[in-house]
Amino acid sequence: MKQASPAAGETLERLKLTIYLVPVFGVVPAVYSLWSKQGSRQELAVSRLVVTLALTWVVAYGVLSVGSHLSPGLSLRLLVTNTLVTTGYTLTNLVLMIRLLQGKSVKLPGFSPLSKRLP
Repeated sequence: MKQASPAAGETLERLKLTIYLVPVFGVVPAVYSLWSKQGSRQELAVSRLVVTLALTWVVAYGVLSVGSHLSPGLSLRLLVTNTLVTTGYTLTNLVLMIRLLQGKSVKLPGFSPLSKRLP
């Protein structure tokens, strides 16, 4: 049987991290990775970043949704802002996936230092 090359292990790691970066659904394996505290340093860093981005999106989404229901005059503006926040979250994850697959850093100013505070 042929032995796996180190490049194959790196490709598998990148694939796993790319799955973590899938908006909304990738949060589940990222949280599991943090919960079990298993994985490489890069895997744990990406998991923390994914969880931080997802929590930020959920809080912003919730606040804007509640605000749109409580304020009839601002409802349309808040719903449009909500759409922009969701689009930004999705595009951010997409850009991070592309950067990861190119072998570049997946750090985000503001979010990466904040994510280091997670366990």
